[in-house]
Amino acid sequence: MTLALETTDLKVQLRWTEGWFTVCDLHRMAPGRGVAALLPDGGQVAVFRDRSDRLYAIGNRDPFTGAAVLSRGLTGTHRGRPFVASPLLKQRFDLETGACLDDDSVRVPAYEVRFKPLEG
Repeated sequence: MTLALETTDLKVQLRWTEGWFTVCDLHRMAPGRGVAALLPDGGQVAVFRDRSDRLYAIGNRDPFTGAAVLSRGLTGTHRGRPFVASPLLKQRFDLETGACLDDDSVRVPAYEVRFKPLEG
């Protein structure tokens, strides 16, 4: 029997300077969609869950417009690489590295991310 991840108390966490920072409950993330979260330093992160339950986290600020919108972008793959396309000007950002697929000189921060059981 396989336990559905939505029925567990798994937390989405990303690596931060002093360890792991909890972003949200995994069951609140819809596969194929992103969520935005506020970081301890006041910045924002865009966290994505794909349909295979892999997690990705990149900076939420679109470097071309300055708007914090990447979490609302469309996800896809290009040559086997997962990406999100900005909802504004449509530049694509690699979800694993933060590199812009449309301009080699531009990138957003990328974070290590995991899901972890709630510790009681």
